[in-house]
Amino acid sequence: MREFKIADQFYLDGQPFKILSGAIHYFRVHPDDWYHSLYNLKALGFNTVETYIPWNLHEAQPGKFCWEGQLDIERFLDLAQELGLYAIVRPSPFICAEWEFGGLPAWLLQANVRVRSSDVGYLRLVRNYYKELIPKLARHQLNHGGNILMFQIENEYGSYGEDKAYLKVLKMMMDEFGITSPYFTSDGPWQATLRAGSLIEEDILVTGNFGSKGTENFQMMQAFFDLHHKKWPLMCMEFWDGWFNRWGDSIIKRDPQELVDSVMEVIKQGSINLYMFHGGTNYGFMNGCSARGQRDLPQVTSYDYDAILDEAGNPTAKYHLLQKAMQAEFPDNFYAQPLVKQMGTYPAAQLNECVNLTATLDTLSQVHQSFYPCNMESLGQNTGYIYYQTELLRDKQDEEKIRVIDARDRMQLFMNQELVATQYQEEIGEEIMVTYPSEKVTLGLLVENMGRVNYGYKLTAPTQSKGIGRGVMVDLHFVGRWQMYPLPLEDVSKVDFQGAFKEGLPSFYRYTFHVDRLQDTFLDLRGFGKGVAFVNGHNLGRFWEKGPLRSLYVTQKWLKEGANEIVLFETEGKYKEQLVFSNTAIIDY
Repeated sequence: MREFKIADQFYLDGQPFKILSGAIHYFRVHPDDWYHSLYNLKALGFNTVETYIPWNLHEAQPGKFCWEGQLDIERFLDLAQELGLYAIVRPSPFICAEWEFGGLPAWLLQANVRVRSSDVGYLRLVRNYYKELIPKLARHQLNHGGNILMFQIENEYGSYGEDKAYLKVLKMMMDEFGITSPYFTSDGPWQATLRAGSLIEEDILVTGNFGSKGTENFQMMQAFFDLHHKKWPLMCMEFWDGWFNRWGDSIIKRDPQELVDSVMEVIKQGSINLYMFHGGTNYGFMNGCSARGQRDLPQVTSYDYDAILDEAGNPTAKYHLLQKAMQAEFPDNFYAQPLVKQMGTYPAAQLNECVNLTATLDTLSQVHQSFYPCNMESLGQNTGYIYYQTELLRDKQDEEKIRVIDARDRMQLFMNQELVATQYQEEIGEEIMVTYPSEKVTLGLLVENMGRVNYGYKLTAPTQSKGIGRGVMVDLHFVGRWQMYPLPLEDVSKVDFQGAFKEGLPSFYRYTFHVDRLQDTFLDLRGFGKGVAFVNGHNLGRFWEKGPLRSLYVTQKWLKEGANEIVLFETEGKYKEQLVFSNTAIIDY
């Protein structure tokens, strides 16, 4: 039986072992592309792959689990093992990862629990999840013939809380369901976070997360070890080799040679996990959001991260420079030429059909009736959009004021199918002055969940409930009798393109194009406003003219030879007669 042990060093089968790991999130990469990414990690000279586990994908609705396709974690681990890679798995309920709600399921917001704590209601829900997840991972432990070396208990908990009872229960649950391998925690490398987030009294390995100043950060970790009389190996569990991007910000890039020098500084003193090796894509509505005071700053669809591999999984300048440095430092490691996809373009996709959202609401959604408007979560909806509608009577000949109270994150207000106002979270609640065009008017509100925060104190805030909160006020009173249409947009084949279309309104657009030879590509969204794109029914993610990313990555695995279809849901009324493709990402610098 094989053994991985943590002592003064890492030991693999009794021999000293340096972990050279790279992060690949299986849920951000098409499963048919896993081999490409994993092979390139092995070819770099590394020996281990690391991944998170996103609770909100595996249990999107309470008690309903999915482990297939892009969520087949066991297949991912098997493939890594076949390529000779060990694995580090981080199955904690919270993952951060610039991922929607940090991986926590949105339905927790309706469960009346305190997340990331020893709240018994929360731990009961975690246990239900772990009962399904942990036995699957236990089968892949090194000492069971698999390739997993160790498991994370919680993720950067020292940057959130210090509830050690919670951490201990997580470990006990993992023990109960079959984990016998070593555990670790990962936190910022300074005293406060290491003290709050670790289980050092339980002899659980402490690792650090940082992206530069390796010597300085390892010295802080070593001081913490010395304080607690621990002789442990030093490991950076997240060495940030790039960074994520937010809508409206400048693209973030890191000098390749500086990065390689910083990586080698860490490797010479300890073990490393590159975060990210291959970032991939925040498909669907899974982008996270940064919390900044009263504003939340949603992140872009691409998770390119300026990583060692680009969004498509191809080697960057960082890859080649790092491989060269590795060969000089560790000449006996396995190295190989990386796999490279040939990116391509296709003939322009032609617009065939279009329809306004309100003309196809009844085919896309089941209406819910309530006197007061309900938020998304209370209607069983996690992500996407929701449309609210009611009728108002005119009380004045001049202007009247409307206020939307507690809507998140973005709201468009329509009167008789005409756009009146658009507000974002920091503006919602301000007065909107309107003049009624008739005695009776239809008020419509389209509200978008732009992504829940993935880090920090706002995980427990009311702001993470999406849709309309307290209600809508006309004059000085709340108005009632609402129709509500949840729009998670999980099946755009239900869009009825035979309905009415008027320019300038939220609408669906259907394009078709022909493919002779399958290649990965990028969809050019310049000329469109804001929305989400689907290729052959697969949700590619959000686009927004705000930039800096103006394209969406399209894996060839979602294309087919012959006729293909793209459906856009666009909320600003901006569209083009043709959609064009690019062999590179389109970025506003």
